[in-house]
Amino acid sequence: MPNIRPSSDLRNKYNEISEFCHKYSEPVYITKNGQGDLAVMSIETYEKLIGKFELYKLIEDGTEAIKNNKRKPAEDVFDFIENELTE
Repeated sequence: MPNIRPSSDLRNKYNEISEFCHKYSEPVYITKNGQGDLAVMSIETYEKLIGKFELYKLIEDGTEAIKNNKRKPAEDVFDFIENELTE
């Protein structure tokens, strides 16, 4: 169940919101005048979320490459990476 709080809690109960976000790794939804306005989360949770989006994008790119027959042998890719790391 989402944690929904009024915007006044950001000012009056910031530490409580921060502790919740860190403890449960979930966002807190902030309302303004009874309407959804913001989602607040810990930096750690945000970075994990962004990492997932980046991974999904790479998977999507790989799937498109397979569909368009733009594949390379794994050995060639690993050789390229190794060369990039040694330069």
